Amino acid sequence: MPHSSSRTEGDIISQTIGVSFALVVCCAVVIGVRRAPRDELPHPAHWALGSRGLGTATTCLLLGGTIYTSYTYLAIPGLMFGTGGLALYALVYTMFLSPLIMMLLPRLREVAAEHDLITLADYVRARHGSHPLALATALTGIVATMPYLGLQVVGTAAVLRSMGSASDSMARCVALTMLFVGLALLAHPGGLRSCVRMSLVKAVLLSGAAIALLTLTMIRLGSPGHVFDLADRRSAAMGHPFTIPAHSFTAYATLAVGSALAQLMYPQALTVALASRSKQSLQAATTFLPAWSMTLGLWAFFGVAALAAGVHTPVGHGELAVPGLIRHLAPDWLAGPLLGALAVAGLLPAVVMAMSMSMLFVRNIYVEYFNPTATPKHEVRATRGPVLAIMAGAVVFALFMKPQDAVNLHLLGCVWILQILPAVAVSLFTRWFHQRALFTGWAVGVLAGTGLIGLHGFSLVVNIPIGPVEAPVYVAVIALALNLAVAAALTPILDALGIPRGKDCTVDGRCERRGSKITFVLR
Repeated sequence: MPHSSSRTEGDIISQTIGVSFALVVCCAVVIGVRRAPRDELPHPAHWALGSRGLGTATTCLLLGGTIYTSYTYLAIPGLMFGTGGLALYALVYTMFLSPLIMMLLPRLREVAAEHDLITLADYVRARHGSHPLALATALTGIVATMPYLGLQVVGTAAVLRSMGSASDSMARCVALTMLFVGLALLAHPGGLRSCVRMSLVKAVLLSGAAIALLTLTMIRLGSPGHVFDLADRRSAAMGHPFTIPAHSFTAYATLAVGSALAQLMYPQALTVALASRSKQSLQAATTFLPAWSMTLGLWAFFGVAALAAGVHTPVGHGELAVPGLIRHLAPDWLAGPLLGALAVAGLLPAVVMAMSMSMLFVRNIYVEYFNPTATPKHEVRATRGPVLAIMAGAVVFALFMKPQDAVNLHLLGCVWILQILPAVAVSLFTRWFHQRALFTGWAVGVLAGTGLIGLHGFSLVVNIPIGPVEAPVYVAVIALALNLAVAAALTPILDALGIPRGKDCTVDGRCERRGSKITFVLR
């Protein structure tokens, strides 16, 4: 009888947490749903970019809500919990984001708005006059973002697991599938406008959750200094000191810079930037982004608090540290809403990622190579299928892969996405590079980065000999350096051989939509 009584009590607790969790998530999704205005004609710029009408506040909320994902709020505390101070590189790279965005994205936004460019591949095709380079950009954006989207599902799965859902339970599979696929269906009519509403909900929920969890930490564990003392002793005992070793400086620096540059190349961040109302709105919104970094620093502290509180997670599952801390400190009636806030944090970036990938596929693959005569209305309608397929694929990706394998694929995605930086960011300031040199450099960077990652067991850094010493350097930065070196070496050779350059229609005239010379006719 006592055993039966304890089981009944445990079921009641799980149900209480589950119901409050579901209420928070469902309310957030319902608030976000919004249909397009009745008098608005279907157009990719309306659906994917919100008619380029985001003001300063909405741009800041949506940009921050998209860049700072659910997995970020779980993985960074998890790294602090498991590896110590080296995890703080993520906070450094987020601080780099503001000046980089200020330098690159307003300029890109102006060119895109002037020539009605919707996606990053649209810009590459218009700027370089190269269909192969645009196709490489589109495929890189899709393939590199898919693991990133999968990690949002992994983050939500971690939250469900902390609520008592078994890692292989059918209920967990059904819940994740319904959550993400249902969200894609609900968000589709309003496009990016639905995401704007959800960004406000996310900001409110995360701020409230951070304040509540910080209060509980102070009450139960004491002052921050005491928390760090406890965590430091336990971390030192496990061999993961909070201080950063001197020999890791180059790894730390290249990880921060490379991650910041890679973040700017992901299609979801660029989609939000292109949706801003004006260059001035985007610049003003960027000045508030450090506030998001400050909240991330607070959540990183919760990883330290989890260590101080003696939270235990399975080996290789550091992302469970913060949910474990919530279950350890919060009463049952509060644990559900706090976990629900973490789940909502992943829904917003997941939708923007799926929309961005779908638009890349429809505009730069389907229309470019299979249906060059597609109307804007048809383009918008054609995005429904890919959005659902992408969301479903992300759920399958997260459910049937080990978390470490998902992280490894995301590491590869970071290497790949950084290789489109010369064709995008560098071209905003110079057209010196030949488009074929850029394509070759992209291919070399992708192959070299993939090879280095694979040969070193999916390690983020590899040792590079610099004089008498070997310095650890982020793999993506090495691949980018090879990419730029090949492009710089080939450009004068191609010019000397008289190989014509593509037309830059962002300078020479109107950018017209035309299919590639290689078009497959579907009958």
